[in-house]
Amino acid sequence: MILSKLIQVYSTIIIIYILMSWMPGAYQSKFGQLLTRICEPYLGFFRRIIPPIGMISISGIVAILVLNLAQRGLFSLYQIVLRLFFGF
Repeated sequence: MILSKLIQVYSTIIIIYILMSWMPGAYQSKFGQLLTRICEPYLGFFRRIIPPIGMISISGIVAILVLNLAQRGLFSLYQIVLRLFFGF
């Protein structure tokens, strides 16, 4: 399923983006700026809801978990539709 693969790729991009925070100046590179434009709209939503614990933000982990749950939900829905309409 194409949407499932896109969610998987986006999750990987978010992981790379989060890991870049450990490298000074990584967000200022062209690659970092590209990932910021791709990831921040989604991660920003979770950052507004989930406050950091000390110096550690768990919003990225929660964001990836939500994507994973959405992917599983879409796969389950896909299987239900196949069974209902096509008898698989």
